[in-house]
Amino acid sequence: MTDIRIKNLTKRFDSVAALDGIDLHISSGELFFLLGPSGCGKTTLLRSIAGFYTPNEGRIIFGKNDVTNVQPHKRKVGMVFQNYALWPHMTVFQNVSFGLENNGISRAKIKNLVHEILAKVKLDQYANRKPNELSGGQQQRVALARALVVHPRCLLLDEPLSNLDAQLRNDMRCEIRNICKEHKLTTIYVTHDQKEALSIADRIAVFSKGKIDQIGTPVQLYKFPSTRFTAGFVGETNLIDGVIVRVGAGEAIARTKVGNFRGILSAGARDPRPGEKVYISVRPECFKLSDFPILENSVGGSVGNITYFGEVAHYEFESGGIVLRISEINPSHFANVRHRGMYATVSREDVVILRS
Repeated sequence: MTDIRIKNLTKRFDSVAALDGIDLHISSGELFFLLGPSGCGKTTLLRSIAGFYTPNEGRIIFGKNDVTNVQPHKRKVGMVFQNYALWPHMTVFQNVSFGLENNGISRAKIKNLVHEILAKVKLDQYANRKPNELSGGQQQRVALARALVVHPRCLLLDEPLSNLDAQLRNDMRCEIRNICKEHKLTTIYVTHDQKEALSIADRIAVFSKGKIDQIGTPVQLYKFPSTRFTAGFVGETNLIDGVIVRVGAGEAIARTKVGNFRGILSAGARDPRPGEKVYISVRPECFKLSDFPILENSVGGSVGNITYFGEVAHYEFESGGIVLRISEINPSHFANVRHRGMYATVSREDVVILRS
């Protein structure tokens, strides 16, 4: 278990900066996610930490050791790839023991270590099977066991669940978190799946164009995004153009095409001035539909398309030429919603004001 510090890390491919001055501190035992769209730099950072890429500038530090120019096999990291990278001609036991054999450990000790780790990932009864005789989830656990058996300083996961079906992904999320916490591993996990990150991460770094847009806990990123990009990428949100009318005590009132909104100022929108352009971010589930307005943060309009998913109903709410997305959790009366003369209301603590 070790902490990891990234200092001013830059990696260029020709003239393109895949990483642009990244600063990051990951604590010992933390399950830390790198989240962002394709091409944002998250996998480049993971591969730099693993030693597969050498940065053009900056440093990578494990504990007290600078490993920036240390070869990958000497960094003592465990890595799980998107495609698992299992050897098809080897049994589960042979796949997991491969790294130990290269370290000169005795056969008796290898046998004990492999059976111990296979038992922890619930695969001890499959030791003699080949990878093609396993399910996708079982193959994923073999890859995890192979990474864990060498007692790595940290565990690196590169989109490990992307090849699994939806239900198996949900199951494996909990498995991975439990394993990482049981072994007290410092874990860095790359994904573009927001739900995956929100459901199991301790903290998340949201990447955009080679830079970190925001770092925080799942709750901080979802409830209190500090930028327009994070608000739009982490979950769904309604982003409405606005202009500041009044500011005070960490709150502000902004004028929009559909009326005034009072809300909280994001960390990136401190001390705006009246007349300054901003964005209003409201999550779809924060709006409540009703037949009448209240004094504050109510928008009049009409309901358009309704999509029912069982546990949730999604509404398109048209107001002032803008279509707002509204979600009703556990819908019970969506079939009786009037399509005209409706109001959408939101509490001030669910309105986040962002700088444009």
